[in-house]
Amino acid sequence: MTLHDPRLTAARGDIADRRLEGTVAAKVFVDGRTLACVAGKTAIRRRPSADAPVETELLYGEAFAVFETAGGFCWGQSGHDGYVGYVEAGALARPGAAPTHRVTASSTFVYAEPNLKSQVLKTLPFNAKVAIGQGDYAPIPGGGFVFARHFAPLGATAGDWVAVASRFVGTPYLWGGRTPLGYDCSGLIQSALEAAGVAVLRDTDMQERSIGNPIAIPETLQGLTRGDMIFWKGHVGVMQDAVTLLHANAHHMTVAAEPLHKAVVRILAKGAGPITSVRRLPS
Repeated sequence: MTLHDPRLTAARGDIADRRLEGTVAAKVFVDGRTLACVAGKTAIRRRPSADAPVETELLYGEAFAVFETAGGFCWGQSGHDGYVGYVEAGALARPGAAPTHRVTASSTFVYAEPNLKSQVLKTLPFNAKVAIGQGDYAPIPGGGFVFARHFAPLGATAGDWVAVASRFVGTPYLWGGRTPLGYDCSGLIQSALEAAGVAVLRDTDMQERSIGNPIAIPETLQGLTRGDMIFWKGHVGVMQDAVTLLHANAHHMTVAAEPLHKAVVRILAKGAGPITSVRRLPS
């Protein structure tokens, strides 16, 4: 990953993050203003338009450093993984109390009152970050209550990240998605690893260069183990066991588990090429 990858570098020709002064060219360098996502999730887009392509998503409680606000959009950088893009200004607000917990259920609700029959104010997806108070229905900053057993402290991590990813079999495929409402291939990997306390970058090529260690690609596809990540150009999946690949993919349009050899043949036939690498996390 180079310093000037535009996906990770808050710099345009007209404006840039002040911390990049001297390393990039821009007319103006500014300090970022840290806001937090207050929508359950919101898109980070390529351009400041509601119909612009979605690059990734920002989840409730995640920070976003804003360098410019114009036309209803904020241009800035995600505090979660460094991704740069445009977020609708209405999805951001000044941060309140620092998050203490993350959502471990596929999704959960913010209620108007501490009871399950009260009005639902908001839906929070898996891995959303919240500061919660005490009680079964715990208060959160800004108003509302959440069911506390749908959360875990930020320091608590899942022991088996592949089991986390497997929970989402059947989830619809969504380009740019990183929640159980819709995942893309690298979003599923990033989300499951986050639950296990492993922070990784967002896109497939970034992950291929930075996650774990490369191992030899077996000609017979034998010798693979649970947790091995299989990369193609523009695609990634994880092995559930020695023969089964788990991946969010546009063929099934879901998160699906299938024999690796079938995926290899199909992906090659569609012109996407062979496996480019296999990577394994340290024990």
